[in-house]
Formats: sequence, structure tokens, C-alpha cells
Amino acid sequence: MATFDIIMPKLGESVQEATITKWFKKVGDKIEEEEALLEIATDKVDSEIPSPVDGIIIKILYDENALVPVGAVIAVVDTSGTATITSQTHSESKSAEKSIPDKEDKPEKLTENFHKADFSKSGRFYSPLVKSIAKSEGLTINELDSIKGTGHNGRVKKQDILNYLGNRSIKDGIKTPTAVQPAVSKTQVSIPVYEGDEIVQMDRLRKLIADNMVLSKQISPHVTNFVEADVTGIVIWRNRVKGAFEKREKQKLTFMPVFVEAVARALRDHPGVNASVDGDKIILRKRVHIGIAVALPSGNLIVPVIRDADQKSLLGLTIDLNTLADKARNNKLSPDDIQGGTFTISNFGTFRNISGTPIINQPQVAILATGTIEKKPAVLETPTGDVIAIRHKMILALTYDHRIVDGALGGTFLRSIGDYLEKFDTNRTI
Repeated sequence: MATFDIIMPKLGESVQEATITKWFKKVGDKIEEEEALLEIATDKVDSEIPSPVDGIIIKILYDENALVPVGAVIAVVDTSGTATITSQTHSESKSAEKSIPDKEDKPEKLTENFHKADFSKSGRFYSPLVKSIAKSEGLTINELDSIKGTGHNGRVKKQDILNYLGNRSIKDGIKTPTAVQPAVSKTQVSIPVYEGDEIVQMDRLRKLIADNMVLSKQISPHVTNFVEADVTGIVIWRNRVKGAFEKREKQKLTFMPVFVEAVARALRDHPGVNASVDGDKIILRKRVHIGIAVALPSGNLIVPVIRDADQKSLLGLTIDLNTLADKARNNKLSPDDIQGGTFTISNFGTFRNISGTPIINQPQVAILATGTIEKKPAVLETPTGDVIAIRHKMILALTYDHRIVDGALGGTFLRSIGDYLEKFDTNRTI
């Protein structure tokens, strides 16, 4: 019997493990090459994994909700078609709980009046493996929330919780942390629920967004500046070229490629904004990778990244933007598509909002909100005197991290973006 091992794929350079969220097939099922076998989840992206071969599934080695390292064998497929399925075939299946330390290695259990973790009371994301260990050890949600995570965006990894358990001591019958300090100080508030109220459980992505937004406000002192930009030239230019462009390239032409181009140029002019903070060190990023916030059909938000945006033409930016937006809305983004951004743009104008104060996407130090474009009366200077004319204007809002971006840098950077938009060459081709 010829068999083929299916392994947990490497979905991105920074991804070392993923959670199996759903098996589409079970032991004994036939599967065809490129047919969806399972769904896995990383920090932000859910991905369907196709089978690389035809055959019959004879083993599934991990259950749903198991956290699996990249490269581990997760299933075995008989490619000869001669498999005989027995009741023992699935016996090797591993769940998240299998990775919990042996009983003799566990610290003493909590006292009876120390309640176990209720994960619904936390806005923080925890992997199934971490949850399993927390439940097994009887941790409260306050204890779990106090653990400083070393994973992406402060995520608590297996080793973090095991280190915490190893350092936990007993004081007055209640176990408290000794060596680990709280990552986030949270106060549990009892929220009343009234007749007719509906309780909706956050999905995994919404929990991640909530956790990251709270974390960002705690890390960075946020300041927001505003400028109004006259984009009449851009509006006239787009109206003139978009029909021919869409017919030729089979691509939609929005205003966003022009915004990205202006931001990329301004970041080159002001490298202090294309940066991150690491303790008392400032990391000035050499490359300009601009993230674009995209609203998903689920109501959640994701930020795919245009790499080396300052090196690309308007055509290249347009194709990249449309490709990433389409992948985002169809759940086809890879982890690499959302990693490595150095600056983010959030287009409030999509919803006809005039402006907003966006929250910084850590570990970046600034984010731009672009408002809706509106016709407004404006005073124009002419050789024969001032006149009032109808112009297309928009509000640009820059939120920045005041630890390293002062008002002078933030203000000149934002004004630079506005200047690039107002001086856009309306004779250029795309």
C-alpha cells in the first residue's frame, strides 16, 4: 500500500504553528488532488488547505482545535486505493490536551474557591492549547490575562504559560504570580443584561482585533492631526482615464492608488514616520510597506500589505490593491500578505465619513485616515483677484505615536501628503 504524509504547511516566514479549525474529510473518505482537506487558522488568517494527492484518508493525527507545529504530519492518505479502514485507524489522533505536561509535573491545584478561567470575559486571543493548559491548571481569567506573551502581538504561547506555572507560588491558599508581571491590567466589570438583549459571542478575528486595539492604546500615546486637501485635479483626472483604463486592464481604478503613492513619497521624505519603537530604541525602516485596511463581509477588518510601495508605478499599485482586496474578501490571504507593514492607511471615505481618528497598527508609529471627497465652495486666488469656486476636497487625519513622532514631524509629514495630492500631475498616463 502506497501512502502519502500530509504535513502542516508553512504559511509564512513568521508562522511556526497553526490551529486546525475544521476537517472537511474524515477517515475513510476519498479525496481528490486540490480538493479542500482542512481549514487552519494563524493569528489573523484562516486558510483552506487542499490535498496534494488523490486517495483515501487512512489516518487523521490531530483533532479540530489542536495547535500544530509547521512540518508536523497531520494526516496520511493511501494513494494506491487498497486501504482497509479499521476502528483503530483514528487512534493516533491528537488533541490540544495531549501537549499538556504530565500530571507529576503540574503545580498544586487551586483551592476550591478559586474559579477557573471563563474565556468569554477576556478580550484577548488564546490558542486552544493555551486554553487547555489553563483549564487543566484551574487558572482564572485574571491570572491568564496577567501572563506576558512572547508571541506575535503579545500572544501567549505554550512556553509562556508553562513558565508562569513554574513560577507560581502559593500565598494564603491562593496561587499568585511571582516572576511574571501582568501584560495588561484588566478590571472585570459586571455588565447587566436586560430582557430582549441579544448576546453574540465574538468570533476569533474580532477577539484579535479587540485585543490589538486595546494593546495599541496602552502602548502608544496617540495624537491626531488633520489637514484638508484639494483633490480636484485627481478627481478630474480619474474621471477622464478610468473608463479606458478599466477596459484595457480589466481593473477598477479607485482613488486609493493615488493616496498610496502620495504616502509612499512622503514616507521617503520623512523616514522618522516609517519606523517602530523597541524600548528606548527607534527602528527606522529601510523599505516602505504600506498596509491597507480592508473591511470583510463578516464585519471584521484585515490589513493586507503592499510591499515596496515607493518603488511601484500607479499601475502596479492599482493591480496590487485590487488583488489584495479580492483575496481578503474571499478569505484567500496568506500570512505573508498581512505581515511586515511599516505604515497603514484606513479609508473612512468608503463609508462616506468625512474623517476619523484611527488607532495605530502596532508596531508601526502612525496611521492615516482618508475621508470622503466632497464638493465645497472655496476661495481661489487668480491674477484678477479672489473668486469662489466649487472644489473637490477631503480631510486627511494622521494618528501618530507621540513617543517618537512630535507635532513638527507629524504635521509636516501630513502636510507633505496633502501637497503631493494637490500637485498631482493630471497629464500623466496609467
